[in-house]
Amino acid sequence: MYKVVSCVSGRCAVLTGQPFLLGLAKFHLASGALCQKSAIRYPPTDIPEMPPCNFKPEEYKGMSKERMMEIRKLNCNPMTMKVTYYKKPVFIHQGYMQWLWDVDGRRYLDLFAGVATVSVGHCHPKVTAAAEQQMKRLWHTTNIYVYPPLHEYCEKLASYLPDPLKVVYLTNSGSEANDLAMLMARLHTGNFDIITFRGSYHGGSPQTMGLTSNAAYKYPIANGLGCTNTMCPDVFRGPWGGSHCRDSPVQTIRECSCAQGHCMANEQYIGQLKETFATSVPSRIAAFFGEPIQGVGGAVQYPKNYLKEAYQLVRERGGLCIADEVQTGFGRTGSHFWGFQGHGIVPDMVTMAKGIGNGFPIGAVVTTPEIASSFVKAFHFNTFGGNAMACAVGSSVLDTIKEDGTQQNSLHVGTYLMTELAKLRDKYEIIGDVRGKGLQIGVEMVKDKASRDPLPPEVMSELFEDIKDMGVLIGKGGVYGQTFRVQPPMCITKEDVDFFVAVFNKAIHSYMARK
Repeated sequence: MYKVVSCVSGRCAVLTGQPFLLGLAKFHLASGALCQKSAIRYPPTDIPEMPPCNFKPEEYKGMSKERMMEIRKLNCNPMTMKVTYYKKPVFIHQGYMQWLWDVDGRRYLDLFAGVATVSVGHCHPKVTAAAEQQMKRLWHTTNIYVYPPLHEYCEKLASYLPDPLKVVYLTNSGSEANDLAMLMARLHTGNFDIITFRGSYHGGSPQTMGLTSNAAYKYPIANGLGCTNTMCPDVFRGPWGGSHCRDSPVQTIRECSCAQGHCMANEQYIGQLKETFATSVPSRIAAFFGEPIQGVGGAVQYPKNYLKEAYQLVRERGGLCIADEVQTGFGRTGSHFWGFQGHGIVPDMVTMAKGIGNGFPIGAVVTTPEIASSFVKAFHFNTFGGNAMACAVGSSVLDTIKEDGTQQNSLHVGTYLMTELAKLRDKYEIIGDVRGKGLQIGVEMVKDKASRDPLPPEVMSELFEDIKDMGVLIGKGGVYGQTFRVQPPMCITKEDVDFFVAVFNKAIHSYMARK
């Protein structure tokens, strides 16, 4: 369904109240006469209709948008301006489940979930109630004392992991969790070197910056000593890939002649990992970090058996295998609660954050008793890690995922979304790949399918802006910023999917028409 947009005498009156910008550009009529028209795009016409929502947000009565931008420039750190996604920023006021409202009362379908962080829904009533109840009882104490929320939560979280992953360390973020995992791996093994994939993101602290392999997140300082990046087994963009490499409802457009159950691409990428072992690290290493599906890297998936074979090679060299579940955990991949389970592996450590608290700051490292016993030679203390509020929220998130069927919804709605996006991939030359599992989805944009060269940043930004103007918020990722990331609250519906697919189709179609 579409909203009506009327254009009279060169001016657009959009019934939804969307703005338009004016500018002048020259064009020729068929007769050869020279005329002028708007150079800056009008909003797309025939805007898809947003699904209904019964929730009514509060009226915004706070400071003006102009004043917020002044403060953002003067008092907030300069990075807040650098990461402001849109040419025309979105001023968020309130959220409920999969919806966000700006200060003007305009509603948006949130398909990025605060960077894959809001797992069960903005201000989910159950989680909100748990937070309010705990807030009235106890906000914070310390691990020196024994308080119920910490122990109830650690037991509950550990029950979601396979043996022998039963020892929980609570932190405040994913970067902090990965930093701690690096330290523990080095202490336990007595080795120092750690391997990660190119294109990976594991945090921005001085230590985890070394694990992260993306120039956009690197500062010109000494960081991550002992960290080595190996080739990412990306079956779409990498040198090898075929038509049935990955565990996804949608495969790449690349052809291959591999027999069923045999993957030449996997063999080649494992060969690259062996080359890294032979040339770039000592014979004994501390660890291998890997996201089950890359997040910031653009929902990159590996050949089906890659991680299983990589884990074996790492363990042969004395290393620990660490699964970074910061974005893939808590049912997001749909088929399993943890992304690593889809690869048929059991890590030595699992790091997690983001969806663990539905937006509340909490992270964790879960490991084995044997590894934990190596981490007692000095005191380890975290002031806020495992505070009563965080534990109450984290516990409620686990309950809500189970009670609401969130993981199952992620599987069914995510599969439907990828299937619908794949139809657009087949329709448009600039959509190179659709991939992912559950609601961890990437749409990689290219100049053309033959070259697979990334779509230029200015075009990505243009599409990004159009999608936002039609009421949908998504993310961007990939080493070259060429991939749209779709990682919504896991409560979205098929009706929401239909709306987004219509919006995405409209944005691509409008761009191709302008082109």
